[in-house]
Amino acid sequence: MWEFPGGKIEPNESPEQALLRELDEELLCSAEIGEHVETTEHEYDFGIVILTTYYCSLVGAEPRLTEHSEIRWVQATELDQLEWAPADVPAVERVMKDFRV
Repeated sequence: MWEFPGGKIEPNESPEQALLRELDEELLCSAEIGEHVETTEHEYDFGIVILTTYYCSLVGAEPRLTEHSEIRWVQATELDQLEWAPADVPAVERVMKDFRV
């Protein structure tokens, strides 16, 4: 399944700081964090995930894979063509709604 980039928030770290750190660690890229999109709480078999999603603008180099098997740029209007992890679905729906013309 597909997921937006991100990861766990470390102690004394804001969600925005965690996202910047995770982008650097996992995709070797930087971004400017923009508007909050959605915060979702989803219960999986292994526990509860709280996912906070932001719009971002890429700064500098394109993302590169370090930990994941695939990366893909997708038009906002075509996000529903991918199979998303359940916790990401509300953010996907919001992004698609925001970019509907």
